Amino acid sequence: MKTVLSAIQPTGDMHLGNYFGAVKNWVRLQQDYRCYYGVVDYHAMTMPYEVNKLRTNTWELITNLVAVGIKPENLFVQSLVPEHTELGWIFNCFCSYGQLTRMTQFKDKSHQVKEGGKEEFISVGLLDYPVLQSADILIYKADFVPVGKDQEQHLELTRDIAHRFNTQVGKEYFILPEPLYTETPKIRSTADPTKKMSKSAGEKHYINVFADEDTIRRQIKSAVTDSGDTPTGSMAEGIHNLFELMKAAGDNQSHDDLMAAYHTGTLKYVDLKQATADALVNLTREFIDRKKALQSDKKILKEQVKQSSADIRKVAQQTLKEVKELVGLLNVPF
Repeated sequence: MKTVLSAIQPTGDMHLGNYFGAVKNWVRLQQDYRCYYGVVDYHAMTMPYEVNKLRTNTWELITNLVAVGIKPENLFVQSLVPEHTELGWIFNCFCSYGQLTRMTQFKDKSHQVKEGGKEEFISVGLLDYPVLQSADILIYKADFVPVGKDQEQHLELTRDIAHRFNTQVGKEYFILPEPLYTETPKIRSTADPTKKMSKSAGEKHYINVFADEDTIRRQIKSAVTDSGDTPTGSMAEGIHNLFELMKAAGDNQSHDDLMAAYHTGTLKYVDLKQATADALVNLTREFIDRKKALQSDKKILKEQVKQSSADIRKVAQQTLKEVKELVGLLNVPF
């Protein structure tokens, strides 16, 4: 069975953009692959963050992931597998400084810090985290990594590091992981469909997967449909976004019926918003019920994920042991 590795930072609420863009696919991949899904709390430290929220956000994200269908046995917490950081240091010696400074996300995020205000502190971690990300992937010898177009550069760096490592040690030890592209909807902000759905833009720009029914209906009701500057013959971005949300939520029949109405010029925006809200409420109701059940005894899930992290760590330990042998380092028995 081929291995898939993917990870997500614990930054608080899970919104529909996260779910439809990545996590829904993770759930499906569990049927066909050996999956390792990491909650990467070390990565969450690379940008300014609130110390007292990191651990809380980590467990909140784990609860959310299990509530939407991720199996607890496939989850690990990055900081519970210290081999990631040790391999990350080794990989630092197989990655050039120039490669890291050219990473698009480093440029974008460091620019955000500079614009953010009070302090212009850009951590070494922000520059270096793609190397740790490479360790996250290669330590499990992943065959595939689900990626979007904005993540291709990081996976290419991982492949470069693996190739350079193999060349230097004279052995094809690491396989070069391949991107696993899947068709995922591009979910936009309902308040401004020119922007992607994002928490950083503010509450009105994202819809929490676990929001109550009234909140979802209110946000969809106030969704921007047509800003008035759409070229003739083109579908307005706001309308397209609502269709995307409805289809992603699984209501194909309403999607097709309303799309037919759009093409005949008889579509009413109120009907489109009603159907979209209905589809989202029907989808998320099951998630909300699962989350309530998980929260009724938080200790059980915490113990499950601590155990799964320990089990998954054994794979990481074996890889690190072999890597240290190959690069000439001493090993501590485990």
